Amino acid sequence: MKAAPLALVGGSVYTSAQEPPLRDGVVLVDDGKILAAGPRSIAVPHGFEIFDCSDCTIVPGFWNSHVHFFERKWSDAAKMPSPELARQLQETFSRYGFTSVFDLSSRWENTRVIHDLIESGEVAGPRIRSTGEGLVSPGALPSEIVMRMMGVTPAPMPEVADVAQAVAATKRHLEKGADAIKLFVQAAATGAPAFSVEIVSAVAEEAHRAGKLVFAHPGTGDDVLTALRGGVDVIAHTTPHSGPWSDAIFETLRERHVALTPTLTLWKYFARHDRVSVQEQIVNAAQEQLRAWIATGGSVLFGTDLGAVHPDPSEEYALMQAAGMSFAQILASVTSIPATLFGDADRLGRIAPGCEADITVLGGEPPANINALAGVRFALRGGRRIYLG
Repeated sequence: MKAAPLALVGGSVYTSAQEPPLRDGVVLVDDGKILAAGPRSIAVPHGFEIFDCSDCTIVPGFWNSHVHFFERKWSDAAKMPSPELARQLQETFSRYGFTSVFDLSSRWENTRVIHDLIESGEVAGPRIRSTGEGLVSPGALPSEIVMRMMGVTPAPMPEVADVAQAVAATKRHLEKGADAIKLFVQAAATGAPAFSVEIVSAVAEEAHRAGKLVFAHPGTGDDVLTALRGGVDVIAHTTPHSGPWSDAIFETLRERHVALTPTLTLWKYFARHDRVSVQEQIVNAAQEQLRAWIATGGSVLFGTDLGAVHPDPSEEYALMQAAGMSFAQILASVTSIPATLFGDADRLGRIAPGCEADITVLGGEPPANINALAGVRFALRGGRRIYLG
C-alpha cells in the first residue's frame, strides 16, 4: 500500500550532518521518497497531510549500528503475534528514531523472520541488517546457564580454530544471506587464543570478495591491532580495561579507513555494581580511546550494543559529547557515516530529493541539548510512520 504524501512544515531541517540547518523549513514526502526539502516558500501540493513541526528538529533517520536480536523477547518470531512484535520494535528502536539497525550476532534464521515481517509490511519497524551468528574461537561461548541469566537465547555460533574453518564458516554465512561477518577476536575464558591475523585476514578477504563488511569484537588493545592488521572494517567496541591503545594501533589506522563503535554506556552499565570512582575510571579510559581514534582520523559509528544494555540511547549521546565529539560529529555517526559505510549513501543518511523518506523528528534543539537526540516526536521509514509519540 502506498504511503500517504506528507508535508513536514516549520522545523529546523538538517539535510545532512555536514550542512547547517534550514530554519523554518519544509520537507515534502511522497511515495516513500523525499520530494523536496527547503525553505517555507516551498508550496505544499494539494492532498498532502501537513505535520506542524514548529519548535522541532528534522533530521535523517537514525542508525544504531550495534544491536542484537538475541534476547528471549525476540525468540520464535514466526509464532509471535504481529501486534506484539510491532510493539517491541517500536519500544526498542522506533521511539528513539532508529529507522535502520545492524544486528551484530544473533540466531540468523530468527532475525531473518523479523526482517521479512517488516519488509512485507505486516509489522512496522526499522531496516534490519545482520551478521547472523558471530564466529568465535573454540570454547569462547559462555555457558548456557550464563546466557540464560543474561536474558539471551542460547544459539550455536561457529567455532573456528584455523584459516580453513574460518573461510568455510564465512562462506556458509554469506550463502545464507548474511549482510556482513562478525568476528569475536578476543581470547576465550578457557584459555583458547584469540584469532590470529591470518584467520582475520582470511575472513576479511572472503567477505570483501563478496562485497560484505567485517565487524570485530575485541577484548583488548592487542585484539584491536590484530583486527586492524587483518583488514576488518569496523571495530565494534572500545576496550577500556586494557588501558590506552598503543601507537601501533593508530599507525595502522592511518593506513586504512576503519570505523569504531565506542559503546561507552556498555562499560558504565557493566561496572554498575562497582564504586562510582571505578565506573568513572572505566568510562574515562574508553573516552580516551575514542578521542585518540578521532584525532587519528578514524570514523565513528553510533551503536549501543542494544540487547546487552537498555534501549534508551540518551547516555551514549552524552558520553560521546563528553569525549569531545561535536553535535555534527554525533549526528554524522548516526546518519551519514553508516549510510556511506554500508553502501546506502545514495538513498539514506540525508534529506534530499529522491532519497528514501527515512526521517526522524525531534522535539528539541540537539545542538543546545544533546539529549534532544533521544526526544523523538515521530519517525518515518520509507515515508511510513513507524513511531508517533
